[in-house]
Amino acid sequence: MTGSWEARYAAEFFGTLILVLLGNGAVANAFLKNTTGNDDPGLANGGWLLVASGYGLGVMLPAMMFGSISGNHLNPAITIGQAVIGIFPWAHVAPYLQFLGAIAGQCLILALYWPHYRQTTDNEAVLGTFATSDHANSQLNGFVTEMVGTAVLIFGAMGLYRGMFFHQNSDIANIGVGLLIAAMVISLGGPTGPTLNPARDLGPRLVHALFPVPNKGSSHWEYSWVPVVAPIVGAVIGIWIYKIFFGL
Repeated sequence: MTGSWEARYAAEFFGTLILVLLGNGAVANAFLKNTTGNDDPGLANGGWLLVASGYGLGVMLPAMMFGSISGNHLNPAITIGQAVIGIFPWAHVAPYLQFLGAIAGQCLILALYWPHYRQTTDNEAVLGTFATSDHANSQLNGFVTEMVGTAVLIFGAMGLYRGMFFHQNSDIANIGVGLLIAAMVISLGGPTGPTLNPARDLGPRLVHALFPVPNKGSSHWEYSWVPVVAPIVGAVIGIWIYKIFFGL
């Protein structure tokens, strides 16, 4: 990382904004009524591949833009996990957290898709463009899904950035991380979404709760702790496992 701390904070803000804009924007295109990605409520036309591509590109492109400046965390779970094992300074964890970028990105989605929110009467489809939920109605299932998914994601990302094939070419590693995110959404997206990122869920959920979103229904705050706590636990586990077997 080469940027000043102020530049790193800005990179994380704009990087997370782009992540949420492209990722949740793809969900909005797939879920909301009468969009070009979906003529009917649900996933009939846009499909889960549309969503996975949005999140994959939403991580890969900011990584190419800002990775050399901030390390491209875009995820409080990564920031906290690295601080726990001693490779990121605790003093910079709070200003490095990416919730403001996630909120800003979601506000842009709300503005752009406002007519389609007004046409979509399915409350759960509307919430799905903001935040995640557990479709089995089990917070335990949601916690395990998010924890394991984030552990695998962070373990994989550590390997891509530090592995012998990519350590001299971070842009190729960035492409790999984007593909990893897309694969995670495709393979592990069934139970919860997934979020794998506290900022990506909590920031937009706050927008859903506080803004006059048409047809929004409940923000399901009873579940909101899961996509915040579980990814942090999973990130620590993923980094520790990588460190134990391969070092840092």
